[in-house]
Amino acid sequence: MTREVSLPLWVAAVVAALAAWAALDRFLIPSARWFLRRRVNRVLEELNTRLRIRIPPFKLTKRQVLIDRLLYDPQVQDAVEAYARENDMPRAAVMDRVRLSAREIVPAFNAYLYFRLGYRAGRAVARSLFRVRLGYVDEELLAAIPENATVVFWINHRSNMDYILVGYLAAERTALSYAVGEWARIGPLQTLIRSMGAYFVRRRSNDPLYRRVLERYVAMATAGGVTQAIFPEGGLTRDGGLREAKLGLVDYMLKNFDPSGERDVVFIPVGINYDRVFEDRTQLRLAAEPENLPRAGEVLWKSLGFMLRNARLVLTNRWHRFGYACVNFGRPVSARAYLRERGLDLRALPREARFAEIGVFAREMMRKLGDVIPAVPVALVATALLRDPERAMSELELKGEVFALSRQLDEIGAHVYIPRGDQDYAIAVGIRMLTLRRLVAVADGLYRVNAADVPLLRYYANSIRHILE
Repeated sequence: MTREVSLPLWVAAVVAALAAWAALDRFLIPSARWFLRRRVNRVLEELNTRLRIRIPPFKLTKRQVLIDRLLYDPQVQDAVEAYARENDMPRAAVMDRVRLSAREIVPAFNAYLYFRLGYRAGRAVARSLFRVRLGYVDEELLAAIPENATVVFWINHRSNMDYILVGYLAAERTALSYAVGEWARIGPLQTLIRSMGAYFVRRRSNDPLYRRVLERYVAMATAGGVTQAIFPEGGLTRDGGLREAKLGLVDYMLKNFDPSGERDVVFIPVGINYDRVFEDRTQLRLAAEPENLPRAGEVLWKSLGFMLRNARLVLTNRWHRFGYACVNFGRPVSARAYLRERGLDLRALPREARFAEIGVFAREMMRKLGDVIPAVPVALVATALLRDPERAMSELELKGEVFALSRQLDEIGAHVYIPRGDQDYAIAVGIRMLTLRRLVAVADGLYRVNAADVPLLRYYANSIRHILE
C-alpha cells in the first residue's frame, strides 16, 4: 500500500543538503585525503634522496600532536600552575589561554605545498622582480655539517622579500621554518604561511604565559632538528644598516642546549642585499617618526599606486627589473664548538649570566653576518656619490670613484658582487637604477645627487657602511 507524502520545499532542500554532506564526508573527503597523502609521500621520498639537510620527523608530525605535546610540556604546566595561583584564576581558564597560544604558534607544515607550489611561486616572483644571484657559498663547509645537526640560518632583514628569496635559494638544501610577525596573520594568508612551516610570533607581547609557550615550542623544534631561519634584528632595518641582535629566540634555542649531546646546533650567517628595497621610503619615515605607523589603507593605496605605475611601464615597454638581489652564505658556526672553546654550559648559568653570554655570541654572529653581506651595484654607486654629495661628476669621474671603492673593499676581504664579471657594466647598472628613480639627476653629462633624496641614497650606502668602518 502506497501513499503520497508531501513535504515543504525547504524540508526537501535540507534533506538533500544533508545527503550531499554525508556522501561528501563518507566518500569524497576520504578519497581526497588519500590522494593528497599519496602525493605528499611521493614528494617526501624524492626530497629525502635529494636534500642535503633532511626533513626531520618533528616537522612532519601532525599539528594536533605537536599542540598536545606543547600543552602538556612540564615547563608549560608549571607556568600554568604558577599563573593560576598568582592571579587567582581557575586552572581550566588558564589552560584555555595557553591552548589558544599553542594553536597560534604551531605550524602545519605541508611538504607538497612547500616544494611544489611554494618553491615555484617563490622562484617566479623573485626572478620576475630581480636578477637573483647566489654570490658566495662554501659548499665544502656546508657539506661537512653533521646530518643530525639542527641548522639555523642567521639572516639580515632588509625587505619582506627576504622570506621569498632565502626560501627559494635554500630549497635545494632544506625546508626552512621562519618566525613570522603579526603582519602575516591576515585571513587565508596565515593558513598558507603556516602550511609553509612558519610559526607566528607576537614580538611585543609581555604575556609570561605566551612567552613560555613560544619558548618551549622553539626549544622543542630545535631539539627535534627543525631547520630554522631567523632575522635576529627583530624587524626590517630602518636606516639600511645592520641593527643589534635581539636575544629572545637565540636564548630559547640555546638555554637548554647540551654541548655533550648527540645533536649540535649550527648557525649559518646569510647576507642579503638589493639594488632596490620596496619598503625603503616607509622605513626611513618610521626611523624619523617611529610612533607614526602607516595605516592599512595608506599602505594599500601606495602599494596599488606602485603596481599601477609599473604596469604602465610594462605596457609601454619601458619596465626594467629592480636590479640585482644577491645572497651570500657564510661559514657555519657550531654552538657545541663555540661553547666548548669557552668552557661554557648555558644550562648551568643564572638568567643574567646566560643572557650576557648569549649577547656575546649574538654580537660575534652579527659580525660574521656583516662580513658576508654583498656589496651590490646601487650600494657601491650610492656610497661613491655620498662622499661628496654636492659635487657634480662626469660618468668617467663617477666610475673612477666606484672603481677605487671596489678595490678598497676587495683589499679588506669584502664580497663585492660584480655582475657578468664586468665592473663597467656593474657601475652602469647602479647608475641606471638611481637615475630611473630620479635620486640622481643628469644634466650636461654631469651626475648630481638630488638634495632631497640624500637620506634615501644613504639608506643604500648604509648596507655596506659597516664593512668600510
